[in-house]
Amino acid sequence: MLKILNNINRLHETVFMGALTLFCFSFSVFRSIYSGTRFFLFLNWNLFLAFIPWALTSISMIKPDIQKSKIAIFFILSFWLLFFPNAPYILTDLFYLRRQTGMPIWFDLILILSFAWTGLLFGFLSLWDIERILVKKLKKPLVTLISIGLLFIGSFGIYLGRYLRWNSWDIIVEPMKLIYDIGDHVFKPFRHPGAWGMTIFMGLFLNIIYWSFRLIRKRNI
Repeated sequence: MLKILNNINRLHETVFMGALTLFCFSFSVFRSIYSGTRFFLFLNWNLFLAFIPWALTSISMIKPDIQKSKIAIFFILSFWLLFFPNAPYILTDLFYLRRQTGMPIWFDLILILSFAWTGLLFGFLSLWDIERILVKKLKKPLVTLISIGLLFIGSFGIYLGRYLRWNSWDIIVEPMKLIYDIGDHVFKPFRHPGAWGMTIFMGLFLNIIYWSFRLIRKRNI
């Protein structure tokens, strides 16, 4: 496996993301032991959900033959989009800083930001993979527009998860209720100004971060 990852220039990325994940997990366990509470251990589950989009696109990179099948690409994109909002969703866990948790607020701030940063990286790296797949089928300017749109869709997904409490697997468990809620917000937008306000501004924020990464990536060391 290590040889395969090295051949597709993904070994360093995998090791780095694994190290970040281990750091976040250790950070949360230390907090739990030191404070005697399990309050922020849920961040590990959120980070696992953020890992799934990256895992999906990584499989498609490791096995490039998958990309030759339009059906396979469709399913990868569908499942990726279903779980992608979990990557930036961890940013909203900063809301929990308002609570009294028995630890200095600066400690909890660093803890949550560590998880949020790692989650964002999983999401953005997977989006880069999606672009690599799409650019083989579509023109680059169109792929750019799609990426921008996907970040806004991800922002709407964050709203669904944070405020309506929907989860990615609810599309299987309670599909009709989820579709109804989405349809109600899409076709009756003026009834839900908060939803679209968050979607637009969070989408702008995610685009700012994502394209900043892209700009930095192009710089020569």
